[in-house]
Amino acid sequence: MRILLVEDDKNLGKATTEGLKDLYAVDWVLSSEDAEEALGTTSYAMIVLDINLPGASGLDLLAGLRRGKKAIPVLLLTARDAVRHRVEGLNAGADDYLIKPFDLDELLARCAALIRRGSGQAAPVINHGNISYEAAQRYVEKDGKPVTLSSRELAVFDCLIRNAGRPVSKEKIMENVYDWSSEEIESNTIEVHIAALRKKLGRDLIKTIRGVGYIIAS
Repeated sequence: MRILLVEDDKNLGKATTEGLKDLYAVDWVLSSEDAEEALGTTSYAMIVLDINLPGASGLDLLAGLRRGKKAIPVLLLTARDAVRHRVEGLNAGADDYLIKPFDLDELLARCAALIRRGSGQAAPVINHGNISYEAAQRYVEKDGKPVTLSSRELAVFDCLIRNAGRPVSKEKIMENVYDWSSEEIESNTIEVHIAALRKKLGRDLIKTIRGVGYIIAS
C-alpha cells in the first residue's frame, strides 16, 4: 500500500517516513500544493496530513478533496491544544486524527484500520484458505505456522491479497510497493518477489494471467 505523508516539519517528516516504510511505500511532501500535485499523478491508499502547513493549510487541502468527491481516507496530525482544528477537520471529512507528539505504533495501527475500512475490510485479519494475514502486525501464517516474508515480499503479497479475486497488473503492484525514494528497479523485480511468495506460501496461490498481471483467486 502507498501512503502520502504531508508534513512540513522535516525532522518529524523524516522520522514518520522511516517508521511507516516497514509496512508501506511512503511519498513525503512538505505542502498542500505539493500534495495536490502528487495526488494528480499517483494513487494512494490514504493520506497522513498535518493541519499546520505553509501556504494552504491541511484543512484547506482536505476540504478541496471532499469537494471533489475524493473518498481517500485522511488521518490528521494535530497539535495537542488545537481542539477547534480537530473538530473542524472531522467536520470537513477527516476520518481520524492523531495528536502530536504521537507513538509510532499507534500511527501504524490507525493507518491499518483506515486502509482496512477504505477497502471494505472490517476485520483486522484476512483469511484465505490455509493463509492468515494480519497486516498491522506484519504477520503471515500458513497452516497455522508463521511465514517470514521480506518487506518487499510482504508489500507485494499485501497488494494481491487485498485484491483477491481481481487481477492486479505488474504496474499497479510496483506503484504500491515502491515510493519516490526507491533506487532504480530491475525489470524482473516483481517476478522475483512473486517466485519467492509461491515458494513460501504455495505454488498455486498466485496465478499469472498472461498480458494482464497476477491474481489470488477468491
